[in-house]
Amino acid sequence: MACYSDFAGQVRGKGFPARELEERWEKGVGWTPTNIMINCFGAIPATPWGASGDLTLRPDPAGDITLDFGDGAAPERFILGYVDALDGAPWSCCPRHYLRTALEELERDFGLRLRVAFEHEFTCLGFEPRLGAAYGQESIRQIGDLPEIILAALDRTGLEPDTFLPEYSPGQYEVTVRPALGMEAADRAVKLRQIVRAAAARKGWRATFAPILRSGGVGNGVHIHFSLEDAAGKPLSYDPQGPQGVSAVAAPFIAGVLAHGRALCTVTAPSVVSYERLRPNAWSASVTNLGKRDREALVRICPVSEKPGAAVARSFNFEYRAADAAATPHLALGALVRAGLHGLRAKASLPRAASVIEVAAMSEAERAANGIVALPKSLGEALDHLEGDPGTLMAGDMKAAYLMHKRGEAGQVAATGIDQLCGLYAQVY
Repeated sequence: MACYSDFAGQVRGKGFPARELEERWEKGVGWTPTNIMINCFGAIPATPWGASGDLTLRPDPAGDITLDFGDGAAPERFILGYVDALDGAPWSCCPRHYLRTALEELERDFGLRLRVAFEHEFTCLGFEPRLGAAYGQESIRQIGDLPEIILAALDRTGLEPDTFLPEYSPGQYEVTVRPALGMEAADRAVKLRQIVRAAAARKGWRATFAPILRSGGVGNGVHIHFSLEDAAGKPLSYDPQGPQGVSAVAAPFIAGVLAHGRALCTVTAPSVVSYERLRPNAWSASVTNLGKRDREALVRICPVSEKPGAAVARSFNFEYRAADAAATPHLALGALVRAGLHGLRAKASLPRAASVIEVAAMSEAERAANGIVALPKSLGEALDHLEGDPGTLMAGDMKAAYLMHKRGEAGQVAATGIDQLCGLYAQVY
């Protein structure tokens, strides 16, 4: 199956006989512009193209993955790819092209690459989780060999598994893979979600990455860890003499991310219920602050070893915390890179790091001086910020289509109560 992760964070595409693969690398499969306007509920409230137009969905060898759990079921093979115009030019609304061009700009204009890891939380449904088992061995015991099934599949498919752990909420887990360069990292995130869902289904359960399962509950985040390096792989984010260890190279990139935080949420937290998670005192971001070891910061400076002689530069990284799995990884990372590029071009100054506790004690003038503002309280508010953004994060046909897509999603469920809405998103993601 040639496929891609679309505006709704859904993996869609077309299948073909494996014997045709060699010709399909170039020829691809037929695709239609309006397909990207299918929202997460399977509806198309609006589309710029109607029934018009034709495209090609072209599989990319780097996106190839085969899932074989060794249980006698037919192996599943899908290949992430690019959406092209019929003349072979990149389609303006293709999420993978969107990320690729941003990464190319970063390297061409500044000699920088981004090393990234997507950290996923999910909730396993279908059994009664033990109350009080947060972070506990009992929480792992309840799901039997599911961690081994998932980790083995990640390993076989080259995703380099890192950790699997029980999380805070009943039935909630976290799974991570090792960092990779930008495009590969985003591809890994798409593949990981499919592996986890497929593995849980084999146990008769359902894994959901939905941003939140009930109003006031604990949400499932996708934390995006990233660091900058040069073309030779030398890490460039750390400088022991810089503010909080942030190098002069990384400072304007991070400043750009913080400055565009409200518009970024439209792409990184793109569901109606995402904003039930982005609230104070929920271990997720609610303001555009830079924080050191603060798990409620929009961008967190992650901890590193303080032992004498520790090699800090390689492990020094930042964590963007206002993201969830309603977002397609290619769009989320592409928008983050574009915000960073804007900061680099503007030579933006890095605000001082301030924890959410410090932010709460600041006056309005102090917040303004540090560029700290509240994140959007709803998808509609976030969309307004993206619409008002002068093409920094998204422009042209993609911006118009994306805004139409997300406003259609919000409109479709405008009259739905929050508890029912959380249930719908739990089915989708």
